[in-house]
Amino acid sequence: MYGRDPWGGSLEIAADSGTDDDRSRNLNDIDRAALSKPLDETQQSWLLGPHEQKKKKYVDLGCVVVSKKIFVWTVGIILGAGLIAGFIALLVNTLPHHHPRPPPPDNYTLALRKALMFFNAQRSGKLPKHNNVSWRGNSCLEDGKSDPSSISKNLVGGYYDAGDAIKFNFPQSFAMTMLSWSVIEYSAKYEAAGELNHIKDIIKWGTDYLLKTFNSSADTIDRIVMQVGNGDTSGGPSPNDHYCWMRPEDIDYDRPVTECHSCSDLAAEMAAALASASIVFKDNKAYSEKLVHGAKTLFKFGRDQRGAFWGGQDYGVLSWDNKLAGAQVLLTRMRLFLSPGYPYEEALKTFHNQTSIYMCSFLPFFTSFNRTKGGLIQLNHGRPQPLQYVVNAAFLATLFSDYMDAADTPGWYCGPNFYSTDILRTFAETQIDYVLGKNPRKMSYLVGFGSHYPKQVHHRGASIPKNKVKYNCKGGWKWRDSSKPNPNTIVGAMVAGPDRHDGFHDKRTNYNYTEPTIAGNAGLVAALVALSGGKSTLIDKNTMFSAVPPMFPIPPPPPAAWKP
Repeated sequence: MYGRDPWGGSLEIAADSGTDDDRSRNLNDIDRAALSKPLDETQQSWLLGPHEQKKKKYVDLGCVVVSKKIFVWTVGIILGAGLIAGFIALLVNTLPHHHPRPPPPDNYTLALRKALMFFNAQRSGKLPKHNNVSWRGNSCLEDGKSDPSSISKNLVGGYYDAGDAIKFNFPQSFAMTMLSWSVIEYSAKYEAAGELNHIKDIIKWGTDYLLKTFNSSADTIDRIVMQVGNGDTSGGPSPNDHYCWMRPEDIDYDRPVTECHSCSDLAAEMAAALASASIVFKDNKAYSEKLVHGAKTLFKFGRDQRGAFWGGQDYGVLSWDNKLAGAQVLLTRMRLFLSPGYPYEEALKTFHNQTSIYMCSFLPFFTSFNRTKGGLIQLNHGRPQPLQYVVNAAFLATLFSDYMDAADTPGWYCGPNFYSTDILRTFAETQIDYVLGKNPRKMSYLVGFGSHYPKQVHHRGASIPKNKVKYNCKGGWKWRDSSKPNPNTIVGAMVAGPDRHDGFHDKRTNYNYTEPTIAGNAGLVAALVALSGGKSTLIDKNTMFSAVPPMFPIPPPPPAAWKP
């Protein structure tokens, strides 16, 4: 029988005429003939039964063929390594950890943490649960309500200025400006000290109150609150914040509200406080914009209603009522980091030169200011309460030094002599060290820092015990005149300081030595954070001026085409 071969030719199919045995013998003959040729491994697998196949020496992985021995060893090594790694991880997670301890905080960081606590003790109004001053409570919750002429019926909150219960907008605004300025420059240092949230909370408590003291939602205003409370005793004995000696929580006398209609410098300082705080709270867009709007309103009022609210006799010495030195340092910052060039360069260069001269006056080689035998610079020329000026100067000196370091400038000239930036930091350190106890009396003028500090701080709340007894206006006089230490320690309060002979009288009745203020403590906080951690953390060069538009002048249009 023939069939068609699809590859060409004929295909013969034999008829089925033999038995099975015959066919088997014929196939065996054919198989032996075929096996005379070498067969590959695949062909052999076709012929051998399942128990007769040769044992493979290779493993086909699809993309590559490897030796079975190598494959087994590789898998074993991987599994073994995995078991060892898992065992090590188990040990690491179960055994106790021994991380190297971070270095202990320096004295400036320790003092910073205490200095911030003073603001908690000065809070007015309804206190938050986390205030952490056990002897303080809610106070003066009727501020603004008893004065029918006040622009605001809710003046609750803010900070008491000093050892009394008066709320002055000018020094309070200065304090918030200084604190915000220090956060803008040194937020990383605050965070390293674990105090960034704390100081932001302190600032917001102050700015929330300042927003209440004028119509902050308006674009134009004609007056602002400048004071709540009264300390004038010239009219004879009358219950007020200076005549009475009472815990703020127990005050029951009237607290008048004082407004001003022509006080440009107060309005400008309030504007500075809100504007600087708007940068601190830049991540809170709604609140930051609210602060900016209030600052613009106040600045417009200050420009439209010019008048001198207060004055100072110390030219160029930074204080709550004289901002010239601080403004010059900020303008110098602008020149160093923005370099705006023409037409601003000439004016900025003048401010830079004035800042340099001011910094020269801090050096011991010059005689602009006297020093006590203990080394304290007399920026207020020997008058009482010197420390508030000293700490402000220490802050500016450290800051200017850091500005020059950030601008890769090794120093500056005082006349023909060149001085390195380190000498400014050394000046700041010696002054702050004096405040913290390196002085002839070995007295720390920061309450709660060290073991020897003032015990009779001029402060009503700290000097009267919290014993559920309400002492009236004159009833508290016995605590004022007591020779015993205050029953409550007002941690972090920097007192007014020593006299020009390094002398100090720890007497509650002598406020020129023992009274603290929020303006003074703000400067101390700024100086401490600037010095804390040494030079390990640089200033923030970019945030302060990040919203400043380009200051280069618009180029003039090209000249018209020439026509013959």
